[in-house]
Amino acid sequence: MARKVCKNCKIFVTGKSCPICKGNIFSESWKGRVAIFDPEKSEIAKHIGIKVKGEYAIKVR
Repeated sequence: MARKVCKNCKIFVTGKSCPICKGNIFSESWKGRVAIFDPEKSEIAKHIGIKVKGEYAIKVR
C-alpha cells in the first residue's frame, strides 16, 4: 500500500484528514522524504518553512 501525502503541507498522513491543514487532498505520488524532529532548531525546517515535527515528502505530484 502506497503512503499518502497531503498535497498542501507535504506531510505523510495516516488518517482521513491532514493533521496540519485539516485538508483531505492527498497524493500517493511523491519523491524523497525528510524527518523533522525539532523544527525550532532545524536549519532544514527553517529553510523550507516547516513548523510542526513529522515526516515530509520533498516532492509531491
